[in-house]
Amino acid sequence: MTTPHTVVLVDDHELIRQGLAHAFDRHDDFAVVGEAGSVSEGHRLVNDLKPTVVVTDVRLPDGTGLDLVRELRKTDDEVGIVVLTMYAGDEQLFEALEAGASAFVAKDAPSDDVVAAARHATVSPRSFTAANLADAMRRRMTPSGPQLSPREAEVLRLLAEGLGVAAIARQLFVSESTAKTHISKIYEKLGAANRAQAIMNAIRAGLLSDDSPV
Repeated sequence: MTTPHTVVLVDDHELIRQGLAHAFDRHDDFAVVGEAGSVSEGHRLVNDLKPTVVVTDVRLPDGTGLDLVRELRKTDDEVGIVVLTMYAGDEQLFEALEAGASAFVAKDAPSDDVVAAARHATVSPRSFTAANLADAMRRRMTPSGPQLSPREAEVLRLLAEGLGVAAIARQLFVSESTAKTHISKIYEKLGAANRAQAIMNAIRAGLLSDDSPV
């Protein structure tokens, strides 16, 4: 019988780790050997257990999964690394690629997609795969998503930081009416009805990073 590939799961939500563990348990070629809830714990487990594959969330209490990817890649070219994220925008995809991940999977994807990504990672740990990689590359070469002016991008950043109309107007030394106009144009370009929707759509379009508050 072939020895199964060993897997370490890194996610600060126990239910998600359990779900992933069950998904891997259904396949004879994988065995989950460790679970961690932080970057530091994940790094320690990987050093101790030497797994074939690491599956890590992006958002972790003491950093990001990408920090873990970079740390692991400094010393190990052979470990497969699958990055999971709630916000699978182009910016996040390219950050995972540049960090040295083997695969990038959205958290709302079927669990079998995570297993398939892990299987790819065991064979080609330094070859990156993602469901929409080709489309993301095309968008990077010829941007076709929402195009914000520099001032609108600045207003979007302030909205993401939680500032209201009055505070944005003061920050940019413009009238509240002008600030409202910028916000309206941003909502229109992003197809959003409110601030939270605008931020979520901006993250998906790669206009904001996924650590922006909502």
